[in-house]
Amino acid sequence: MQPSEVVMNPKQVFLSVLIFGVAGLLLFIYLQVWIEEQHTERAEKKREQKATSEWVPVNYLQPTPRIMTREKIQEHIISQNPKFHMPEEPKKIKENFLVNSERPTGLLTEISHSQEKDQALGKTTKSSTKKLIAKHQGTKTFFRKFNEMNWPLEISPLNKSLVKDNKWKNVYATQEKRRSFLQEFCQKYGGVSRPQSHLFHMISRIYVEDKHKILYCEVPKAGCSNWKRILMVLNGLASSAYNISHNAVHYGKHLKKLDSFDLKGIYTRLNTYTKAVFVRDPMERLVSAFRDKFEHPNSYYHPVFGKAIIKKYRPNACEEALNNGSGVKFKEFIHYLLDSHRPVGMDIHWEKVSKLCYPCLINYDFVGKFETLEEDANYFLQLIGAPKELTFPNFKDRHSSDERTNVQVVKQYLKDLTRTERQLIYDFYYLDYLMFNYTMPFL
Repeated sequence: MQPSEVVMNPKQVFLSVLIFGVAGLLLFIYLQVWIEEQHTERAEKKREQKATSEWVPVNYLQPTPRIMTREKIQEHIISQNPKFHMPEEPKKIKENFLVNSERPTGLLTEISHSQEKDQALGKTTKSSTKKLIAKHQGTKTFFRKFNEMNWPLEISPLNKSLVKDNKWKNVYATQEKRRSFLQEFCQKYGGVSRPQSHLFHMISRIYVEDKHKILYCEVPKAGCSNWKRILMVLNGLASSAYNISHNAVHYGKHLKKLDSFDLKGIYTRLNTYTKAVFVRDPMERLVSAFRDKFEHPNSYYHPVFGKAIIKKYRPNACEEALNNGSGVKFKEFIHYLLDSHRPVGMDIHWEKVSKLCYPCLINYDFVGKFETLEEDANYFLQLIGAPKELTFPNFKDRHSSDERTNVQVVKQYLKDLTRTERQLIYDFYYLDYLMFNYTMPFL
């Protein structure tokens, strides 16, 4: 035998083949996961572009028709509910969920470490196969349970047994009209009997207060800061809504969200708790969001949104504006909003209510409006049996010296826009105007 020749015994050959086989399997699983993720991302981008295809940059768009057909409304509603897919954020999914919370990437890491132990390779391969099968079965169970639910969720009559004062008679009548109007609109135009959206996305804006069995869907710039204060008081986290700071409300993470529960907890609360949403005239809400985020110093919105908006929509922008993102003009902000190829994504402060709270799938028991906020909120507190001394706070959460955004303020901002731009804003929020019976603004 020559010195350069190497003879491998059968055991070494077997181990080598086994290692290469497992490595090939792992590579196949990784590629499968990667391809699936890429496909999901592309599908999401296509849906976003389709949903906003009518609102491309204003400077080269033709105005859309002012009156939309029934088919067009149905298309808009369906576009709010892209094809249902499994949750992509397992960090929010607890181990007792029907869906296995381990990601394939985590599985790959676990197996790759075990490769160092040659004797355990066979067992590892079997266990990984079992996990993949279990994950597949969990997915099937999830879809079955999800589809067994009655969608849209049934609307329940308001329980007035805890309301002792007759002064709420007119508020109750108004509330019934709002609920009926929304329900009839969804029945007429919805055309969707099952939710086709990401379940955990659908409920991601809903806050839970278990003691009084409340589900509150957060709509920014529609009194949400003070509503969170109320929920904190009801939860026993504070004695008064007036003593809670802005940072404690928004960054303290004291309140639970519905997507933090397991599937059973989600279903139970959706079907038994009082579900409330508070909305606002879309144009007022939009102007309010712009004033709050872009007309005052802001360490997040200026560098993240402001810089991108100025770079794309301001010709010959100065170096300082490009560097700090401050000084965004309302017209530039509107160009960003209506652009189907936005340089930076959407934000909850100007997202449509139809995409924040899904009112045609989650039938809300109470529909409040910012325009009658105090009256609606205090009536709701009576309905759920809140302490008598607890009333809805009426103070302005931030920038208290600024005039509140109202019809007159909105007109001042809209006058800098062209008629086409104003029309396109209305078209963008068309569903919100129709669902909540808001009057078409003067364009």
